[in-house]
Amino acid sequence: MRKAEELRYLALAIQRDSSRAFAAMLRPLGVTPSQSEVIRILGDFGPLTLTALGRLHISESGDKPSRLVDRLSERGFIRRETDPEDRRSSVISLTARGALLENQIHAVERRLDASIAALTEDEQLETILDVLRPLAGALPAGQKLARRLGDERCVRRDQTRSSAAATSAPDGLAEPEFGLALLPRA
Repeated sequence: MRKAEELRYLALAIQRDSSRAFAAMLRPLGVTPSQSEVIRILGDFGPLTLTALGRLHISESGDKPSRLVDRLSERGFIRRETDPEDRRSSVISLTARGALLENQIHAVERRLDASIAALTEDEQLETILDVLRPLAGALPAGQKLARRLGDERCVRRDQTRSSAAATSAPDGLAEPEFGLALLPRA
């Protein structure tokens, strides 16, 4: 097996098993991993436009953020209000019920993260992250994660980003102009 192929399969195995575990842990809360990601993004970044939410959402479910927002709004977890700066647009935020759910989701994430961290030493984990960050930064989903984390370590050394992209709020982030040409843009 080629090394790149092995890396691809290792990443897939880790992703599948951790995603299954996360979905099972979320089931009692009545939300999917994609829905929980929307809730957590809104909890971390406050009110956002749908466009800004889409630039930060990396879920693989295939659900578009607008569908997720509709479902979560129907359940009373988020609200849509007219954007005071652009009346054609909506601003999405957590309701009080959504904020409670966000705390529960965060607790589930901490339990899952602790179980993953228990599988390796801190130094090993840091080394793994140092290797994976630039690789992920070359990919559309990794770029979304880098925007969420505000993390320049996710950008390969030969790539540049504008200072606005590195320091602005999610609505002000510039779209990165790099990525693997063979992969679809998110």
